Amino acid sequence: MDGNNPLLTIIIPAYNEEQRLPTTLPQVADFVEAQDYPADILVVDNASTDRTSDIVRAVAAEHPIISLLYQPIQGKGAAVRKGMLEGRGEYLFICDADLAMPIEEVNKFLPPTLSDYDVAIASREAPGAVRYNEPWYRHLMGRAFNLLVRLLAVPGIQDTQCGFKCLRREAARDIFTIQKIDGWAFDVEILHIARRRGYRIVEVPIHWYYGEGSRVSPIRDSINMLIEVLRIRRTGRSGLYDK
Repeated sequence: MDGNNPLLTIIIPAYNEEQRLPTTLPQVADFVEAQDYPADILVVDNASTDRTSDIVRAVAAEHPIISLLYQPIQGKGAAVRKGMLEGRGEYLFICDADLAMPIEEVNKFLPPTLSDYDVAIASREAPGAVRYNEPWYRHLMGRAFNLLVRLLAVPGIQDTQCGFKCLRREAARDIFTIQKIDGWAFDVEILHIARRRGYRIVEVPIHWYYGEGSRVSPIRDSINMLIEVLRIRRTGRSGLYDK
């Protein structure tokens, strides 16, 4: 660690999360405060139209390790990019507001458990991973999309879309400075960039719990994500992602 920077910053992109954050944000804060290493939490309000920011401020009043950012550009990719470029931790961890992965699993991504990587992605497909309560059709759609991703943009990675990822700060700054996609396929883009720039990527098996209320529209967003993946492939071939 350098200076006053923490070991870990947990970045939570949040769009209209007034229902989930009152439960999940205190869980994340309690976990962080119980660790023996310095860490903080950065919530990025992604142009919410509900009380998301008010709830974050209320929880932050009890947990000063929480900070709030506002990202007016709509899209999870835009929210994550802002958090990654402003997070102070040596390790920057993307964490979905629904906590589909129990927050305690974060320590699987940090030293001494794991250290020899630049980008570590939570995987529901790696050996040892367990999925709970996921409808068969959602699993089938996810595997079909992953097949396209492996063919077109990121060969060899079995789960690009799980919403929990950890990047070393130096790699994150480099990748997100040129990352452009604001929508759901930003995960594919950052992994494609990481590959082209020679960063070490590892998949970490996790326990993952399916929850109702997903913001992904199976048909509409799948089409949009496919268009974005083709855009990533085209941009990569143009050399704009290279060092």
